[in-house]
Amino acid sequence: MIKVQLKQTTGNRIQNGHPWIFANEIKEIKQIYSAGEIAEIFTHDNKFIGKGYINPKSQIIIRLLTRNRNQEINDDFFYAKLLKAWQYRQRLGYTENCRLVFGEADDLPQLIIDKFNNYFVIQTLALGIDVWKPVIVNALQKIFNPKGIYERNDVAVRELEGLPQQKGFLSAPFDTNIIIKENGLQFYVDIANGQKTGYFLDQQDNRRALQHLVKGADVLGAFCYTGTFEIHAAHYGAVSVTGLDISENACEQARKNAALNGYKNICRFDCVNAFDVLKKWSKEGKQYDVVMLDPPSFTKSRANIEKAVAGYKEINLRGMKLIKPGGFLVTSSCTNLVQPELFLDIIAMAAKDARKKLRRVTFQAQSADHPIVPGMENTNYLKFLIVEVS
Repeated sequence: MIKVQLKQTTGNRIQNGHPWIFANEIKEIKQIYSAGEIAEIFTHDNKFIGKGYINPKSQIIIRLLTRNRNQEINDDFFYAKLLKAWQYRQRLGYTENCRLVFGEADDLPQLIIDKFNNYFVIQTLALGIDVWKPVIVNALQKIFNPKGIYERNDVAVRELEGLPQQKGFLSAPFDTNIIIKENGLQFYVDIANGQKTGYFLDQQDNRRALQHLVKGADVLGAFCYTGTFEIHAAHYGAVSVTGLDISENACEQARKNAALNGYKNICRFDCVNAFDVLKKWSKEGKQYDVVMLDPPSFTKSRANIEKAVAGYKEINLRGMKLIKPGGFLVTSSCTNLVQPELFLDIIAMAAKDARKKLRRVTFQAQSADHPIVPGMENTNYLKFLIVEVS
């Protein structure tokens, strides 16, 4: 097996559990190897650390799969890992829809598997895990006997690994437009063409947090995508709900979701630039009982973090100005580089500039089927905050 020795100056991050090894942390690779092969990793003084896949084309040259020297990386390894991930979700109560595998948090770096009832969507975002895709599909077949498996590898990050973007069936073809159930509601999911894997499961628990605060309320939702938060608001008793999104396809899907659940007359979805509308309506003095903000990630690069902070501050400031005294702001950030404390600081700055007083109702992360591992910032990416605004 390929043997990799780390530099003496390499910190304790890897020994303490982080699975990423960067190229500048390696002292020596003792064999000729091919991208995607499994390597054994050692400290500078030859203490075993773990086994992982290697790719010289990636800035993260090695991603660890196991710390057990006696564990072989083979078909049985991936079957056991997927079964363990499924058993974990079952214990938490996620039996219908869930993120079955959340990459590093499940010791399967750069592998994403979402379960929609008995359909599965896979992303293999690094070459080392992409090599094992047929084995992973076979394991899913054995564990679940699924109705269908689809890959959504049409993401730019694969190109950093020397991989092409692609999507398509990994099982017999099936209708990729399905309906799932969530919190007593139904939603259309477009597996082949929806964002990411077709649906945002990470907010499924947070959407229940609307249950009491939207009763009898006029609700505004910006960056609504396919209307899941907005339709939950209608379900929980809002008298009117307006959703804003820049994508007409998303708005049309949201309208279909509203009709599917019998809330067509309560929910309205407008295809507009939410940034511009929030600014315009706050100047016009429009007021709502509840304003919900769920924007896309503002940056994936540390170089642009200041712009992301400014963007989050701006939309939250505008959102606060649209809220009646004693109303609620429901706001989210999925930008991994904006960690929880920074996000709370941004909201506080926005409140100061808007001259608003806040009381925190709840502050949560993503749903528990997306586990957070201490020390791995990329697993702690979603911030979900509700505050009373006065």
